[in-house]
Amino acid sequence: MPFAVQRPLLGQRILLVEDELAIAMWLEEMLLDAGYIVVGPVGRLDQALALAQDDGIRFALLDVNLRGVEVFPVAELLAARGIPFVFLTGYGRADLPPRFATNPVLCKPFHVAELLKLMARLLEASCGAGASPDGGDRAAALLQ
Repeated sequence: MPFAVQRPLLGQRILLVEDELAIAMWLEEMLLDAGYIVVGPVGRLDQALALAQDDGIRFALLDVNLRGVEVFPVAELLAARGIPFVFLTGYGRADLPPRFATNPVLCKPFHVAELLKLMARLLEASCGAGASPDGGDRAAALLQ
């Protein structure tokens, strides 16, 4: 049975921080198909920090390790701004600093449905928004 993703934030801006080109392209395509606007993708800490200051960002996907540089300064900036984010990692939760121990983590590889469910839950919690304005559900179609 496909998961019916509630996307109250259709057209909202999602910061994508991922240094592996193939993964970044896959995530970007998936987010665009689900109706989101992708900011990035970027694969360097300085780029991510600059984009994380964008007032239009509503959510972020953060690869923990950007070619040996940890993404935690971006996470700190987003947390201070009240913007929800998910860590993406191939290493697991154990490598996160204690201050991020309760933040959502998806371990690579993960399924599209898993990411979209988590995003929908976090976005709805952060905005308290209702149904998507167009009434469509492109994200659910991705899961069928």
